Amino acid sequence: MKSYLTVLLGILIFSCQSSREKARKPQESLKVTKTLEPISEKIIANSVLYEANIRQYSNEGTFNAFTKDLHLLKKMGVKILWLMPINPISTTKSKGPLGSYYAVSNYTKVNPEFGTLQDFKALVKKAHEMGIYVILDWVPGHTGWDHNWIKDKSDYYLKNKKGEIIDPIDFRTGKSFGWTDVADLDYSNLKMREELRQAMIYWVKEADIDGYRIDQAYAVPKIFYDKTFKALRDIKPVFLLAETDIYHPGGIKLVSKFDATYDWTGHHLSKDIAKGRKNANDYYKHIKRTIRLYGKDNILVNFVSNHDENSWNGTINESYGDAQYVFMAMNYMLPGMPLVYSGQEYDLNKRLHFFEKDSFPKIKGNTMEFLQQMGALKNNHKALATGSNGGSFKRIFSTKDNQIFAFEREKNGDTLVVVANLSNGYSQFTMPYDGEFKRYQDFKVKRLSSSYQYDMKPWEFWILIK
Repeated sequence: MKSYLTVLLGILIFSCQSSREKARKPQESLKVTKTLEPISEKIIANSVLYEANIRQYSNEGTFNAFTKDLHLLKKMGVKILWLMPINPISTTKSKGPLGSYYAVSNYTKVNPEFGTLQDFKALVKKAHEMGIYVILDWVPGHTGWDHNWIKDKSDYYLKNKKGEIIDPIDFRTGKSFGWTDVADLDYSNLKMREELRQAMIYWVKEADIDGYRIDQAYAVPKIFYDKTFKALRDIKPVFLLAETDIYHPGGIKLVSKFDATYDWTGHHLSKDIAKGRKNANDYYKHIKRTIRLYGKDNILVNFVSNHDENSWNGTINESYGDAQYVFMAMNYMLPGMPLVYSGQEYDLNKRLHFFEKDSFPKIKGNTMEFLQQMGALKNNHKALATGSNGGSFKRIFSTKDNQIFAFEREKNGDTLVVVANLSNGYSQFTMPYDGEFKRYQDFKVKRLSSSYQYDMKPWEFWILIK
């Protein structure tokens, strides 16, 4: 695998001199900023998102231990840091020895397992000094059974015919999700809504966070978001990510209330391609459809892993095998925002425990270098911008469309061409595209011509920049 990745990295392509210098010396971008400018569409457009699993990220499992590595995130081009829930965890009906992050027992307190409120504020301050924005994972659909609302304000919860508080119900089946460690909130209760809204306002005011990732966003009525998001934005600009897509309840009307949502369909499709069940044409059809359905204002988060995927569905290696690097590259090159999950940069090859303490070895390998390269490309090229002012996307058709996925991204003269073999077989092909580009690492000229026949190895890809 190492020799394969060495070849793979060697064929990546980078830009001409100005962008080349930015990527070749990523440490130059680590200078401390005195004042962090408010988050904006312009910043979001070229951002890399990082999901931090504080408990499992280090042996200590603390804010302070994580803060020490913020410079490494900066080198990977991370501009937005998403922290999984930092609130105290309920012990009543808890799953496993430590319980789930998502069984919150108090919305305005910090989990002592991770440190203190001051430790958390120090993490946010340090991130801001490095030009990294911080968002919190927020769980508005349910609480843990230790939450004081259970005893003092039981009317805040949904109940069965017997008057008993219930755990969340799966909208697809009408039956329990099986999340027995949490109690489902009742959004017909306006007092509950306001108390939850004030808790969200608290973290923006108290710790200067820059937004939220909303867990199970489709389970909350849109009217709650209207008032709450206005209240947050009255304080400062914020970035709002929803765990939903247009195929969940609420559809495009719900999605449009957020800055970004998940491309679950694309993620599952990419795994199917890696397993040989789908092909490059299927991938193109999906991208074309999402651009049409979502529009340019709704940013899709592209990923090969996250906390749910890793713990419950398998590691990147299990899901993608030798195809993992080509799909990591696609996450950066295609329209959308790339997501990196804790440990991915260290070639994480284990399913992290969800309800108990775990960790992973921090040995820098091929993936760390690769993600630094991809982050530099995403940060520095207008063509890779996403959102309302993002770069264009145009497929380049070839004689092997079922295997070869080639496309052009362009904005204001900044042009990238990506050619990838999305199959486990060798491919010979031609494509009607002519141009002269620079190759990454050796910076040699790479010429594309409609008169050439190209040969690509399984899962090989090129990134070419004018």
